[in-house]
Amino acid sequence: MEAAFFDLDKTVIAKASMVAFGKPLYRAGLVSRWLVLRALWGQLVYLQLGHSDAQMERSRAAVLRLTKGWDQAKVSEIVRDALDEVIEPIVYDEALALLRFHKEAGRRVFIVSASPIEVVAPLAAYLEVDDAIATRAQIDAQGRYTGEVEFSSHGINKVIAMEELAARYDLDLSRSWAYSDSVTDLPMLEAVGHPVAVNPDRELRKAATEREWDILTFRLEVPLRSRVSMPSPGKTAVGAVGLAGLGAGLAAWLYLRRPNNRG
Repeated sequence: MEAAFFDLDKTVIAKASMVAFGKPLYRAGLVSRWLVLRALWGQLVYLQLGHSDAQMERSRAAVLRLTKGWDQAKVSEIVRDALDEVIEPIVYDEALALLRFHKEAGRRVFIVSASPIEVVAPLAAYLEVDDAIATRAQIDAQGRYTGEVEFSSHGINKVIAMEELAARYDLDLSRSWAYSDSVTDLPMLEAVGHPVAVNPDRELRKAATEREWDILTFRLEVPLRSRVSMPSPGKTAVGAVGLAGLGAGLAAWLYLRRPNNRG
Protein backbone atom coordinates (compact mmCIF):
# COMPACT_ATOMS: atom_id res chain seq x y z
CA MET A 1 0.00 0.00 0.00
CA GLU A 2 1.11 3.57 -0.71
CA ALA A 3 1.03 6.49 1.72
CA ALA A 4 1.39 10.26 1.83
CA PHE A 5 3.27 11.99 4.67
CA PHE A 6 2.69 15.69 5.33
CA ASP A 7 4.79 17.99 7.45
CA LEU A 8 2.54 20.44 9.34
CA ASP A 9 4.01 23.93 9.70
CA LYS A 10 4.18 25.89 6.42
CA THR A 11 3.05 22.76 4.57
CA VAL A 12 -0.50 22.14 5.77
CA ILE A 13 -0.88 25.34 7.80
CA ALA A 14 0.64 28.76 7.17
CA LYS A 15 2.15 29.32 10.63
CA ALA A 16 4.26 27.50 13.15
CA SER A 17 1.61 25.61 15.10
CA MET A 18 3.07 26.39 18.52
CA VAL A 19 3.04 30.10 17.68
CA ALA A 20 -0.52 29.84 16.40
CA PHE A 21 -1.66 28.58 19.81
CA GLY A 22 0.15 31.34 21.71
CA LYS A 23 -2.99 33.42 22.20
CA PRO A 24 -5.11 30.60 23.72
CA LEU A 25 -2.22 29.64 26.01
CA TYR A 26 -1.89 33.27 27.05
CA ARG A 27 -5.61 33.50 27.82
CA ALA A 28 -5.30 30.36 29.93
CA GLY A 29 -2.52 32.02 31.94
CA LEU A 30 0.22 29.62 30.84
CA VAL A 31 2.37 32.17 28.99
CA SER A 32 2.95 35.90 29.31
CA ARG A 33 2.20 38.58 26.72
CA TRP A 34 5.96 39.09 26.33
CA LEU A 35 6.43 35.45 25.38
CA VAL A 36 3.63 35.68 22.82
CA LEU A 37 5.27 38.73 21.22
CA ARG A 38 8.65 37.00 21.24
CA ALA A 39 7.11 33.96 19.57
CA LEU A 40 5.54 36.15 16.89
CA TRP A 41 8.94 37.68 16.15
CA GLY A 42 10.43 34.20 15.92
CA GLN A 43 7.63 33.24 13.52
CA LEU A 44 8.55 36.16 11.25
CA VAL A 45 12.18 35.05 11.17
CA TYR A 46 11.10 31.45 10.57
CA LEU A 47 8.89 32.43 7.62
CA GLN A 48 11.67 34.45 6.02
CA LEU A 49 14.75 32.35 6.73
CA GLY A 50 13.64 28.92 7.88
CA HIS A 51 15.21 26.97 10.74
CA SER A 52 18.50 25.11 10.87
CA ASP A 53 18.92 21.92 12.89
CA ALA A 54 20.65 23.91 15.65
CA GLN A 55 17.85 26.48 15.75
CA MET A 56 15.25 23.72 15.91
CA GLU A 57 17.03 22.13 18.86
CA ARG A 58 17.30 25.46 20.68
CA SER A 59 13.61 26.14 20.08
CA ARG A 60 12.67 22.69 21.33
CA ALA A 61 14.74 23.10 24.50
CA ALA A 62 13.20 26.52 25.15
CA VAL A 63 9.66 25.15 24.78
CA LEU A 64 10.43 22.24 27.09
CA ARG A 65 11.76 24.60 29.77
CA LEU A 66 8.68 26.77 29.38
CA THR A 67 6.22 23.89 29.73
CA LYS A 68 7.82 22.24 32.76
CA GLY A 69 5.09 21.74 35.35
CA TRP A 70 2.19 22.30 32.96
CA ASP A 71 -0.67 19.83 33.18
CA GLN A 72 -0.85 17.77 29.98
CA ALA A 73 -4.62 17.32 30.17
CA LYS A 74 -5.15 21.07 30.47
CA VAL A 75 -2.93 21.79 27.47
CA SER A 76 -4.78 19.18 25.39
CA GLU A 77 -8.10 20.73 26.39
CA ILE A 78 -6.93 24.24 25.44
CA VAL A 79 -5.80 23.02 22.03
CA ARG A 80 -9.02 21.15 21.30
CA ASP A 81 -11.18 24.09 22.35
CA ALA A 82 -9.16 26.56 20.25
CA LEU A 83 -8.93 24.56 17.03
CA ASP A 84 -11.79 26.40 15.34
CA GLU A 85 -10.32 29.79 16.22
CA VAL A 86 -6.67 29.03 15.55
CA ILE A 87 -6.42 26.52 12.73
CA GLU A 88 -9.44 27.27 10.58
CA PRO A 89 -8.07 30.53 9.08
CA ILE A 90 -4.58 29.24 8.30
CA VAL A 91 -5.04 25.92 6.53
CA TYR A 92 -3.76 25.96 2.97
CA ASP A 93 -6.41 25.28 0.33
CA GLU A 94 -3.84 23.42 -1.74
CA ALA A 95 -2.94 21.19 1.20
CA LEU A 96 -6.58 20.24 1.65
CA ALA A 97 -6.71 19.39 -2.05
CA LEU A 98 -3.72 17.08 -1.74
CA LEU A 99 -5.03 15.41 1.39
CA ARG A 100 -8.25 14.63 -0.42
CA PHE A 101 -6.44 13.52 -3.57
CA HIS A 102 -4.31 10.96 -1.74
CA LYS A 103 -7.20 9.65 0.31
CA GLU A 104 -9.38 9.18 -2.76
CA ALA A 105 -6.46 7.39 -4.45
CA GLY A 106 -6.60 4.83 -1.64
CA ARG A 107 -3.40 5.91 0.11
CA ARG A 108 -3.00 6.21 3.84
CA VAL A 109 -2.34 9.79 4.91
CA PHE A 110 -0.24 10.92 7.88
CA ILE A 111 0.82 14.17 9.53
CA VAL A 112 4.51 14.08 10.48
CA SER A 113 5.46 17.04 12.64
CA ALA A 114 8.06 18.19 15.13
CA SER A 115 5.25 19.93 17.01
CA PRO A 116 3.90 18.40 20.24
CA ILE A 117 1.45 15.52 19.97
CA GLU A 118 -1.04 17.56 22.02
CA VAL A 119 -1.25 19.96 19.06
CA VAL A 120 -0.86 17.53 16.19
CA ALA A 121 -3.29 14.80 17.25
CA PRO A 122 -6.42 17.00 17.46
CA LEU A 123 -5.56 18.62 14.13
CA ALA A 124 -5.07 15.19 12.57
CA ALA A 125 -8.56 14.27 13.79
CA TYR A 126 -9.95 17.43 12.17
CA LEU A 127 -8.38 16.48 8.86
CA GLU A 128 -9.36 12.81 9.19
CA VAL A 129 -5.88 11.48 8.44
CA ASP A 130 -4.93 7.96 9.39
CA ASP A 131 -2.35 8.71 12.07
CA ALA A 132 0.13 11.32 13.28
CA ILE A 133 3.80 11.39 14.18
CA ALA A 134 4.76 14.16 16.62
CA THR A 135 7.08 15.06 19.47
CA ARG A 136 6.17 13.55 22.83
CA ALA A 137 7.27 15.14 26.08
CA GLN A 138 7.96 13.20 29.26
CA ILE A 139 5.07 13.26 31.73
CA ASP A 140 5.45 12.66 35.48
CA ALA A 141 3.14 10.60 37.69
CA GLN A 142 0.89 13.64 38.23
CA GLY A 143 0.41 14.15 34.50
CA ARG A 144 2.69 17.19 34.30
CA TYR A 145 5.52 17.91 31.89
CA THR A 146 8.97 17.24 33.29
CA GLY A 147 10.81 19.52 30.87
CA GLU A 148 12.40 16.53 29.13
CA VAL A 149 11.53 14.89 25.82
CA GLU A 150 10.43 11.29 25.35
CA PHE A 151 10.53 11.30 21.53
CA SER A 152 11.74 14.13 19.30
CA SER A 153 9.96 14.01 15.94
CA HIS A 154 12.76 15.67 14.05
CA GLY A 155 15.26 14.74 11.34
CA ILE A 156 16.06 11.04 11.13
CA ASN A 157 13.62 10.31 13.96
CA LYS A 158 10.77 11.11 11.58
CA VAL A 159 12.07 8.40 9.25
CA ILE A 160 12.28 5.89 12.10
CA ALA A 161 8.66 6.61 12.99
CA MET A 162 7.63 6.42 9.32
CA GLU A 163 9.28 3.01 9.04
CA GLU A 164 7.34 1.87 12.10
CA LEU A 165 4.11 3.00 10.44
CA ALA A 166 5.16 1.25 7.25
CA ALA A 167 5.56 -2.02 9.15
CA ARG A 168 2.24 -1.53 10.97
CA TYR A 169 0.20 -0.69 7.86
CA ASP A 170 2.20 -2.69 5.28
CA LEU A 171 3.27 0.46 3.41
CA ASP A 172 5.73 0.66 0.54
CA LEU A 173 7.76 3.82 1.20
CA SER A 174 9.43 3.59 -2.21
CA ARG A 175 6.02 4.20 -3.80
CA SER A 176 4.86 6.78 -1.25
CA TRP A 177 4.82 10.58 -1.09
CA ALA A 178 6.22 13.13 1.37
CA TYR A 179 5.71 16.90 1.59
CA SER A 180 7.75 19.42 3.59
CA ASP A 181 9.00 23.00 3.57
CA SER A 182 12.25 22.59 5.50
CA VAL A 183 15.72 21.30 4.72
CA THR A 184 15.65 19.69 8.17
CA ASP A 185 13.18 17.21 6.64
CA LEU A 186 15.57 15.97 3.95
CA PRO A 187 15.72 12.51 5.60
CA MET A 188 11.91 12.31 5.50
CA LEU A 189 11.80 13.34 1.85
CA GLU A 190 14.62 10.98 0.91
CA ALA A 191 12.79 8.07 2.56
CA VAL A 192 10.01 8.01 -0.06
CA GLY A 193 9.81 7.55 -3.79
CA HIS A 194 7.93 10.81 -4.42
CA PRO A 195 9.40 13.72 -2.40
CA VAL A 196 7.79 17.14 -2.84
CA ALA A 197 9.09 20.45 -1.51
CA VAL A 198 6.30 22.82 -0.43
CA ASN A 199 7.06 26.49 0.21
CA PRO A 200 10.69 25.39 0.61
CA ASP A 201 13.28 27.31 2.54
CA ARG A 202 16.38 28.34 0.62
CA GLU A 203 18.41 25.20 1.33
CA LEU A 204 15.56 22.82 0.58
CA ARG A 205 14.78 24.64 -2.67
CA LYS A 206 18.41 24.23 -3.70
CA ALA A 207 18.41 20.52 -2.84
CA ALA A 208 15.05 19.92 -4.55
CA THR A 209 16.18 21.74 -7.69
CA GLU A 210 19.42 19.74 -7.86
CA ARG A 211 17.52 16.47 -7.44
CA GLU A 212 14.70 17.50 -9.78
CA TRP A 213 12.03 17.05 -7.14
CA ASP A 214 8.66 18.71 -7.56
CA ILE A 215 8.39 22.11 -5.88
CA LEU A 216 4.98 23.53 -4.95
CA THR A 217 3.99 26.94 -3.66
CA PHE A 218 0.94 27.12 -1.41
CA ARG A 219 -0.54 30.59 -1.06
CA LEU A 220 -4.27 30.29 -0.56
CA GLU A 221 -5.39 30.27 3.05
CA VAL A 222 -9.09 29.52 3.28
CA PRO A 223 -11.41 29.01 6.25
CA LEU A 224 -11.38 25.28 6.86
CA ARG A 225 -15.10 25.29 7.54
CA SER A 226 -15.76 26.44 3.99
CA ARG A 227 -14.03 23.30 2.68
CA VAL A 228 -14.95 20.63 5.26
CA SER A 229 -17.71 20.03 7.78
CA MET A 230 -16.06 20.84 11.08
CA PRO A 231 -17.04 18.84 14.19
CA SER A 232 -17.69 20.55 17.47
CA PRO A 233 -14.54 20.94 19.62
CA GLY A 234 -15.79 18.31 22.05
CA LYS A 235 -15.84 15.69 19.31
CA THR A 236 -12.48 16.34 17.71
CA ALA A 237 -10.54 13.89 19.86
CA VAL A 238 -12.59 10.97 18.58
CA GLY A 239 -14.43 12.33 15.59
CA ALA A 240 -13.33 12.74 12.00
CA VAL A 241 -14.53 14.76 9.06
CA GLY A 242 -14.74 14.31 5.33
CA LEU A 243 -12.95 16.70 2.99
CA ALA A 244 -15.15 18.15 0.27
CA GLY A 245 -14.79 19.53 -3.23
CA LEU A 246 -14.32 17.85 -6.59
CA GLY A 247 -12.43 20.93 -7.76
CA ALA A 248 -9.91 20.41 -4.98
CA GLY A 249 -9.20 16.90 -6.15
CA LEU A 250 -8.74 18.14 -9.70
CA ALA A 251 -6.34 20.84 -8.53
CA ALA A 252 -4.27 18.24 -6.71
CA TRP A 253 -4.28 15.99 -9.77
CA LEU A 254 -2.89 18.83 -11.86
CA TYR A 255 -0.25 19.69 -9.25
CA LEU A 256 1.01 16.14 -9.02
CA ARG A 257 1.32 15.80 -12.78
CA ARG A 258 2.91 19.18 -13.55
CA PRO A 259 6.58 18.40 -14.43
CA ASN A 260 8.95 19.81 -11.81
CA ASN A 261 6.60 22.62 -10.79
CA ARG A 262 8.78 25.40 -9.37
CA GLY A 263 5.91 27.47 -7.89
